[in-house]
Amino acid sequence: MDTQNQTQIKITTADPSALGLFGLAMVTLVASSQKLGFTDGVSLIIPWAIFLGGLAQLYAAILDGKHNNIFGMTAFGAFGLFWFGVGTSWLIQLGFFGESLAADGDVKQLGMAFIGYLIFSVFMTIGALETNKVLFFIFVLIDFLFIGLSLSSFDIFHEASHMLAAVAELGIAILSFYGSAANVLNTHFGRVVLPIGKPFGIFKK
Repeated sequence: MDTQNQTQIKITTADPSALGLFGLAMVTLVASSQKLGFTDGVSLIIPWAIFLGGLAQLYAAILDGKHNNIFGMTAFGAFGLFWFGVGTSWLIQLGFFGESLAADGDVKQLGMAFIGYLIFSVFMTIGALETNKVLFFIFVLIDFLFIGLSLSSFDIFHEASHMLAAVAELGIAILSFYGSAANVLNTHFGRVVLPIGKPFGIFKK
């Protein structure tokens, strides 16, 4: 009987969380500067929305899919596509695709999109309970961001809701920078350099 030698090749990919969180940190840092009044306009936020908020998180989602990590894949993928949507919306409002398209926009449609992402963010926050505490609190701040964006889009308590979105977005940036740094340094040095907190253990034993 003939036997065939079978060789198995295992291809491993690094955890993409650091890259995804860095992309989230960069775009929210730049975007929050405009909401807080530190900078003006959105023209120079668009590249960061597309390349860091969009591409970096979408690439992280693809790698998380290879890790069979449905939570990371869904989170990075959904938020990466969110920033593509936001960047394109800004281009429309600025007249990049023509004046008629810009004039036809209704900001309340963005409000509906923000409500949809708020729903998504809430159930992802529940899932984040079993990841780590840094990621959980990032999602809590994302919840507040979408609450603020939704309310301000419908002109409900506009100044207060706008400020809520601004502060939450800056908080997301700070925690995401920390989470990215912790992921890189803890893995690189093989020990806990920056603690991220254990899962809450409510749903998983």
